[in-house]
Amino acid sequence: MQSREPVAVGMDETVVMMSLARGKYYGLDRIGTRIWELLAEPATESELCDRLVREFEVDAETCARDVHLFLTELAAEGLIRIADEPTGPVHPTAGA
Repeated sequence: MQSREPVAVGMDETVVMMSLARGKYYGLDRIGTRIWELLAEPATESELCDRLVREFEVDAETCARDVHLFLTELAAEGLIRIADEPTGPVHPTAGA
């Protein structure tokens, strides 16, 4: 379900993306990369956090705050769209 835009390439435990439409590069750290991987399928913020809390050493409150901020930043860059905010599924944006 991830769109062709941005172009994303995995490198070790990170992802580097380029938005041809925006002429920008983006680099994701290990956790950002994991969120991007999870966004291959629609997921709510709560579902993302449930997975991340199990996979990383982070408490639920910190995870919820940080994931919301990260998704908001991705949406502002046109890399994803958030449906039915704030609890609806998050989708990579087609043709961003």
